[in-house]
Amino acid sequence: MHLSVRLPKVEPDSIPAPVTCPLRVGKRKSRLCAGRHFKLHQVKCDKPLRDLRHAHVDAQRYRCLKCQRTFRVYPSGVSAAQQSNALKALSVLLYVLGLSYQGVSDLLDALGQPISKTTAYHNVQAAGAQAIALRQAWLKGSCGTVQALGIDFTHVKRLGQDVIVAVATSILTGAALDFDIIDDESAQTIQVWVRDLCQNLQVEVLVTDDADALKTVADELGLDQQICRAHVNRNIHDAVGSLGSKALEQPDPVPPGSGLSVDQFIADLQQLEELIKALPHDGQPQLDVLAERYQTAPPPKPKAKASMWYRMRLLTLDWSENWSRLVRFQAWRGAQGEKLDGTNNVTEQIIGQRVKERYRTMRGYKRKASILRVSSLIGWIGMQAPGYSLGELV
Repeated sequence: MHLSVRLPKVEPDSIPAPVTCPLRVGKRKSRLCAGRHFKLHQVKCDKPLRDLRHAHVDAQRYRCLKCQRTFRVYPSGVSAAQQSNALKALSVLLYVLGLSYQGVSDLLDALGQPISKTTAYHNVQAAGAQAIALRQAWLKGSCGTVQALGIDFTHVKRLGQDVIVAVATSILTGAALDFDIIDDESAQTIQVWVRDLCQNLQVEVLVTDDADALKTVADELGLDQQICRAHVNRNIHDAVGSLGSKALEQPDPVPPGSGLSVDQFIADLQQLEELIKALPHDGQPQLDVLAERYQTAPPPKPKAKASMWYRMRLLTLDWSENWSRLVRFQAWRGAQGEKLDGTNNVTEQIIGQRVKERYRTMRGYKRKASILRVSSLIGWIGMQAPGYSLGELV
């Protein structure tokens, strides 16, 4: 897991001049003063600090000429909190790397700056909330166009209950775009989530696995779809293996008047698997022939299992109808000539690195908010670009 771990630094001699008054005014302190003119009121104010290098720093006090109240201005890397930004960031980093909140507390205690596990928890949650806010602003502002949007889903436990985490990525850049919690994986629920993402991103193609609900979403939103070849190859391998074993060991009776045979069935299975894996340019007509050959296979009677012939009918018909979704990557080109590799591996890697890797060391989450905050936090500091670091989040 690659993370950007540029920690903020405490610079005792660098005290930036105030730009706007941070104080709240009014009877209920409901609005910011926002004054812009100040007078230096006190040159040195001692500020005790919890930091690995500095026990004290000097702050300055200014008077706002608008509200006539005074406030402190702290050196870079220091706030009104007892901890320095560097200590906060270090506690967050230790948690991201796999320590529990108690483990973070114990390690910092050994380094001479003990914090409680509750403080470590609050540091992580605050950083995660900031990561969510920064990601939302980024999506609406500088993210730009996302021509190929990859989506996938994973499951985590919250108080013993299953929670579905939806993940969206930019297939071309590898950036994690969004983490969200959805109630179910129905087409209607997914469509609402994807539509919100697509509003400002100018998405052209949706990269997904081969679930029927995702095909419905792509069609309803008017998007081209690329079905992940890796998912399909695994699924077709399992289906062919199951049907092949059935045909060799206990074949079902040949449907009357179909003109089929077990030997033909086995040969067609092999052809089907080769077509799906190789994706030849004439794959569509070959699939159409296979689908037509098995159209007379009768459906099962109520409460009876489908025969191997009927299962072959469904399998060939499904891929005959969805061939264009499987080979979309062969002809699709982005605005700058970008190409797709036909898989959703980018999204699966994001799930593994930003959601599952940290989750494996846990017994589960206690709050849904923590799921999103921790995932968004790891996703943000894993962007591997200037500005996407812990320093921004504390």
